[in-house]
Amino acid sequence: MFRSLAVRNYRLFAMGQVVSNTGTWMQRIAQDWLVLQLSGGSGMALGLTTGLQFLPMLLFGLWGGALVDRMNKRRLLIVTQAAMGVLALGLGVLATTGAAEVWHVYVFAFVLGLVTVVDNPARQTFAVEMVGHRDLPNAIALNSASFQLGRVTGPAVAGLLIAAIGSGPVFLINALSFLAVLTGLWLMRPRELQVTEPAPRGKGQIREGVRYVLGRTDLLLLLGLTAFLQMFGTSGQTQIALMTNNVFQAGAAAFGVAAASLAVGALIGALLAARRERPRLRMVLLGALGFAVAQIAAGLAPGYLPFIAVLVPMGIAFMTFTTSLNTHFQLSVDPQMRGRVMSMYMLVLLGMTPIGAPIVGFLADTFSPRVSLATGGSVTVLVTLAVTVLLCRALGVRLRKGSPGMGRT
Repeated sequence: MFRSLAVRNYRLFAMGQVVSNTGTWMQRIAQDWLVLQLSGGSGMALGLTTGLQFLPMLLFGLWGGALVDRMNKRRLLIVTQAAMGVLALGLGVLATTGAAEVWHVYVFAFVLGLVTVVDNPARQTFAVEMVGHRDLPNAIALNSASFQLGRVTGPAVAGLLIAAIGSGPVFLINALSFLAVLTGLWLMRPRELQVTEPAPRGKGQIREGVRYVLGRTDLLLLLGLTAFLQMFGTSGQTQIALMTNNVFQAGAAAFGVAAASLAVGALIGALLAARRERPRLRMVLLGALGFAVAQIAAGLAPGYLPFIAVLVPMGIAFMTFTTSLNTHFQLSVDPQMRGRVMSMYMLVLLGMTPIGAPIVGFLADTFSPRVSLATGGSVTVLVTLAVTVLLCRALGVRLRKGSPGMGRT
C-alpha cells in the first residue's frame, strides 16, 4: 500500500503535502464560512466564490497543460506553491484586521485559480517523474490519501479555530503550511528524477493535444462523464455548507465535522485504491454510480447525524472514481502529451465548477439544498449509465448482466 514511500524524492514530496494539504483544507472551510458571514448566508455568494476560483481552469486550463509539457516540473512547482502561500497570507491579513469584504474574497479566489491552472497539471504529472511507471498508480492513490488526510484534519481544526478566534488566523496558518512542501521540493535530488523529455516549443501545441484526445473515444466519454459529475454532483463543500447552515441550522464546528466525514470516506477510498496494481475502467464507473446514489441519499437525510453518515460512503465512491480515472489517463497516453491530457482532465474536473456551483446555489436558494443534492445525484446516475453503454460499444466489451462496469480494460 505504501511502496512509493521507499523513493526518497517522493517521500519528501508526500511529507510536505500532508502538512500543506491540511492547511489548504483549513483555508477552504475558513473561506466558505467567511463568505457566509459577510454575505448573510447567501448560497449565490458562496457559489460565485467557488465558481471564480475554478473559472481560470475553464478559461486557461489547456494553456497551462501545454506550458507544463515544456517546463521543468519541480522548478515550476516551487514557483506555484510559493505564490499560493503569498495569496493565503494576503487574505489572512485582510480577514484578521477586519478589513475583508466579499469582493476581496472573490478577487483572491480568482487569482488563486490562475495559479492552479499551472500547479494542478504540474503536480499530477510530477508523480511519474518521482516513482516511474510501475509505481505510478500507487503514487497517485497516496497523493489522494494525503489530500484526503488534510480534508479529515483540516476542516475539523478549522471549525474549532473559527469558532474560537475567527477566520483570519486560519488563512495565516495555511500560508505557513506551504513552507513544508517548498522545503520538500528544495531538498529533492534532481538526478534521481525520471524527467520526461520536454515537448518542443512551437505553435499549435494546444490544438495538437485536443486532436489527440478527440482521436480517443474512451478519453472523450470519460471526460464527458467527469463534466456532468462535476457540474451537477461535486460542488461538495458548497452543498455541505448550505445543508449544515440552512437546513440543519448548525454552526461552524458542525460544518467542519460534516466536511471531515466526507474526507474520512475519501481517505478510505484512496487507501483502498493504493492496494490496486492498476484499476480497471469498471472501477471508474462504479465509483461514479456509487457517488451519485449516496448524493441522493444525503439530500433525503432526515437529520444531521444521518447526513454525515452518508457522507462517508460518498467520499469512498468519489475517490474510487477519481483515482481510477487519473491512473487510466496517465498510463494510457503518450508521455509528451501527458501534461496536456491531464490539463484537459483537470479542466473538466475543476473547470465545470464555475458552471455547476452557481446552479447548485440557485437551486438551493430557490427550492432547498435538499433539492440541489437530489437533482445532482439523479443527473449523474443517468449520465453514468449512458456512458457505460457507450464505452462498452466503443471498446467492444460485452456488458455482464447486473454489472455497471467493464468486463476488461
